[in-house]
Amino acid sequence: MIFEILKREAIYLWYYFDIQLRQFFLYWVFGILLGSAISVFAKKWICRAAEFLGQKIPGIIALVFASALGIASPLCMYGTIPICAAFSKKGIDDDFLAAFMMSSILLNPQLIVYSAALGPEILAVRIASSFFCGILAGLIVKIYCAKGRAYFDFSSFGEPREKDTDKNLFLRYLKNVMRNIRATGFWFLLGIFLSAVFQRYVSSDIVEKLFGKNEGFGVLMAATVGVPLYVCGGGTIPLLLDWLANGMSAGSAAAFMITGPATKITNLGALKIALGIKNFAFYILYVMALSFIAGIFVNLIL
Repeated sequence: MIFEILKREAIYLWYYFDIQLRQFFLYWVFGILLGSAISVFAKKWICRAAEFLGQKIPGIIALVFASALGIASPLCMYGTIPICAAFSKKGIDDDFLAAFMMSSILLNPQLIVYSAALGPEILAVRIASSFFCGILAGLIVKIYCAKGRAYFDFSSFGEPREKDTDKNLFLRYLKNVMRNIRATGFWFLLGIFLSAVFQRYVSSDIVEKLFGKNEGFGVLMAATVGVPLYVCGGGTIPLLLDWLANGMSAGSAAAFMITGPATKITNLGALKIALGIKNFAFYILYVMALSFIAGIFVNLIL
């Protein structure tokens, strides 16, 4: 009897898992191919552009460019911080680095491709919220540094280590693709499995009550859930799609998409070293407050 029940539930889970896998697999593959292409062929140009703009362009205009370049950067946090450390040594201001780093944490070209599966409206929300979060972070750090204070401490970080060094361009690209698959493959499949579990065992009424009906509470819940649940961007897309289909508001999705990557455990260790305890605490407060405000704003305009 128990075996029959387990067999039946396994069949149901596989059914939902198979549907999600078919729906997201091409997004995952294309995201990896695009992300690796940018990393191998365009990363140096993005870094050079950031260095030039950080030194030559003044004021808020520089922060706009910095946030845009952060989104275009394929680097993870452990690649972004050493790059910013190198920029800092060349005299680029902390506000420019803050805008670049913040938007880079929240979004990258590969994650944009993944997020396209959520539909054009949520994709636009994700890009816009990441972009403005970066600019606002730069403005706040600019005000903080107005009296000559430094926001970052990059003394513990050396020169960034280049992994794409193979002389054969095709092999260099292929190795980057394989690293990308190893880094995201498990979390991608785990996200699809969790989405299948939610579809099978969690009713749409519960999702709507948590993330939809009471918009203020829903945004706060999504921002809070994003902290422990977010591990890999690709892995959360199936969950978000399922939640959105079951009543999650666009604002709650926006809040989740801000707090998730911004508080990802693998990012926080490096950030704590670069920021110090006081500024790190301020960073966490900024992320939580901004995710809530962004979520409420998105719900109002959509």
